[in-house]
Amino acid sequence: MKNFEHYKRGYYMPPVASTNWVNKEYVDKAPAWCSVDLRDGNQALIVPMSLEEKIEFFKELVRVGFKEIEIGFPAASETEYEFCRVLIEQNLIPDDVTIQVLTQAREHIIKKTFDAVQGAKNAVVHLYNSTSYAQRTQVFKKSKEEILKIATDGAKLLNDMAAEHGVNYQFEYSPESFTGTEIDYALEVCNAVIDIWQPTPDRKVIINLPATVEMSLPHVYASQIEYMSNNMHCRENVILSLHPHNDRGCGVADAELGLLAGADRIEGTLFGNGERTGNVDIITLAMNMFTHGVDPELDLTDIPRITEIYERLTRMHVYERSPYTGKLVFAAFSGSHQDAIAKGMKCREDDPSGMWTVPYLPLNPEDIGRQYDGDVIRINSQSGKGGIGYILEQKYGFDLPAKMREDLGYTVKGVSDHQHKELSAEEVHEIFINEYVNKEEPIKLLECHFKQIDGIEAEITILVDGVKKVYHGHGNGRLDAVSNAIMKHFDIKFALVTYEEHALQVGSNSQACAYVGIEVEGMDKATWGAGIHNDIIDASVYALISALNRTHKIHK
Repeated sequence: MKNFEHYKRGYYMPPVASTNWVNKEYVDKAPAWCSVDLRDGNQALIVPMSLEEKIEFFKELVRVGFKEIEIGFPAASETEYEFCRVLIEQNLIPDDVTIQVLTQAREHIIKKTFDAVQGAKNAVVHLYNSTSYAQRTQVFKKSKEEILKIATDGAKLLNDMAAEHGVNYQFEYSPESFTGTEIDYALEVCNAVIDIWQPTPDRKVIINLPATVEMSLPHVYASQIEYMSNNMHCRENVILSLHPHNDRGCGVADAELGLLAGADRIEGTLFGNGERTGNVDIITLAMNMFTHGVDPELDLTDIPRITEIYERLTRMHVYERSPYTGKLVFAAFSGSHQDAIAKGMKCREDDPSGMWTVPYLPLNPEDIGRQYDGDVIRINSQSGKGGIGYILEQKYGFDLPAKMREDLGYTVKGVSDHQHKELSAEEVHEIFINEYVNKEEPIKLLECHFKQIDGIEAEITILVDGVKKVYHGHGNGRLDAVSNAIMKHFDIKFALVTYEEHALQVGSNSQACAYVGIEVEGMDKATWGAGIHNDIIDASVYALISALNRTHKIHK
């Protein structure tokens, strides 16, 4: 590919190796979560949210369980300022929720920010300035010393403003573009800010290390975080926060490895909305913990609701394959996948532990408000007997014999392939009923009676081309007797190879279903039929007649 030589690594490794994080297996507890949907996420929207939409989104974030929510940049616009004031003045902020506001390290912006949060019970004032080599040399054209002074001057002003307003605000500092900053210099700036704020156990400060632009493999970011954590002043009174973006598609990995490396807090958005490729997706992070048996301390039990609100208010779309949340992430079209899922679900019925181990499904869709019907087993031309059988059993109560499921599978796939579309559960059921159940052409069963005379004597009354006829047959069982009656009077020879029956568990409990497979002389595979009736004996005869009618070999 042309021009690859125009690029080089823009990140900086720590001056001392920091790799203790590699010895940790997984994230074993939830971090402090901070949603930045209403600030970072909102500013990345083509059409930013209105005041009313922001309020609805804020309420949903509270419902989900976020205790820290960055609501905006109040000095950036009147809309941002008004939103902050409405939340405070209308008492929309629960006592256990902290709002966070962003401000540049500039005097007039800091002062307006404090005006905006006046009266808030709990507020984080988030100060930032860019420290990266590229920003220093190309945008600000300032030295390291000058950039450091911007940060410390801002930190001092926050102290002064908090004292003036008489409120014990919590402070946060971000060296913006941390990932493009020399790590020892980033540490110097952060420590200088910490020294000014003098955090205590009762008033900790947040140091946020943003991957404003993701520049490296995730293990590099983890090493940077661990070095910062190990060398930060007053570390016991510092909440180390991460704000990963997703430019390399590794935002989730950055966050997870950063937590292993010592971070305490994550800033991100629902579904990963944000500048360019987005912020880290908090839902994915939380669900990754959930599937490792760790409580994420967020309520994600109704993903469809969260998705609907998010898509409506942001006018964004959740990609169908987005982890955990996309409409197709639990869908199995492949026949082998469907068969494995169906068998796994069957095993769960007899597993008293309740542990989730179903193949191909990393979690139970019902745990996040999704349904098996329409979400998991999806039917198209690639589907197989397992998935089709599973749908009929779970939704309609039909437990087909294995070979009959295979036969039905080919029938259903043929319809899907011909119509070039996915089939709904209702359409699969309709195909089964129309093609296999109680078939009445060319012969229709009207009555069937049995007598026990040296075996079983059957008398069947059938309608053939509108003409009623009565036939008799003898056998060692009811179906054998009916089979012999038909072979005696029609030009067909067959053998009964499979018979199964059960009560229908879905719908009417008074009905029974029977399945019959026959091998007809001159045909290379078994033919299947099903019968449904209030009486199991009648159902079995209907199943036999259905199978015979499906052979198209019945002649008078």
